[in-house]
Amino acid sequence: MASQRPEFIESPTQNRRAEVAEIAPSLDCLRRASPAHSRAMPAADSRSRVLLRRLGFAVLVAMLAYLALAYTLAPLLWSRFTHQQGLASMQFITRTPLGIAGDPLNVGLEGDQAEVVCSMHAAGWLPADPVTLKSSAHIAASVLLRRPYLDAPVSDLFYLGRREDLAFEKPSGRSPGTRHHVRFWKVIDQGEAGRPVWLGAATFDRSVGLSHYTGQITHHIAADIDAERDSVSADLASADKVEAIFEISGIGPTMRGRNGGGDPYFTDGEILFSRLVPGCDSKASGPPEQLPNPPAISMKNWFWRQAKALWQALT
Repeated sequence: MASQRPEFIESPTQNRRAEVAEIAPSLDCLRRASPAHSRAMPAADSRSRVLLRRLGFAVLVAMLAYLALAYTLAPLLWSRFTHQQGLASMQFITRTPLGIAGDPLNVGLEGDQAEVVCSMHAAGWLPADPVTLKSSAHIAASVLLRRPYLDAPVSDLFYLGRREDLAFEKPSGRSPGTRHHVRFWKVIDQGEAGRPVWLGAATFDRSVGLSHYTGQITHHIAADIDAERDSVSADLASADKVEAIFEISGIGPTMRGRNGGGDPYFTDGEILFSRLVPGCDSKASGPPEQLPNPPAISMKNWFWRQAKALWQALT
């Protein structure tokens, strides 16, 4: 009987060796690729961290620059009182009898009370009547019947704890419902030029209506209060009652202000001063001298004029 060769049985160890041999080429490829990939991942992470650090630094610098500009540099550039140092510590907003913020101060004069009164009269502005029951009835009838009332009263506003010292108006049309008017307060007895200093709030009354805040009958003002400020100065200069004009800082550039009746206004925030000629009988020998602004203020005023023109074109 022929002998049979026993069947060969592979051991588990041999099976594992065979499997390893089959996948060895793939492992070899991975070993060759892995070093480059492992080096690429840390490099990408490093670049991301650098970009984030740079972005964070840029944001920090921008915030610091904004804070420096808004709270340090801009107030220094836009606030100056070269020609009237005594006004540097004052606020430049009036108040209604109820304490509501009223019209901003936007015009100034240098001269004594007699010079202020005669100069305004020469410029075509009349003193306003005091507010009484009789004058109130008179202005109401004039508005309703559209009859002139050349020296109609103006409502009281308060500054430095007191109502206006002087008030003037100039008619515009037949009814006192529309008129130019300005209130003045004497704020310094002897200013830089050795003469009394007056601050005023000039606005144009465009209509009569109800206050947006209290519902009381009041005049509504035109929004461009700089135009009325410039009108007061131009009228005084045309009457040959001004030696020099100059600007000081007021409330600052304001695009959406509200007065005591809730009416909107906008302004470059400057107070335009007129230095009156001494004496009621005197006249200026020529056009008023324009005292210069610092370059930064001139630049700010130029930008404001562009913004104002754009604002008016869009509204």
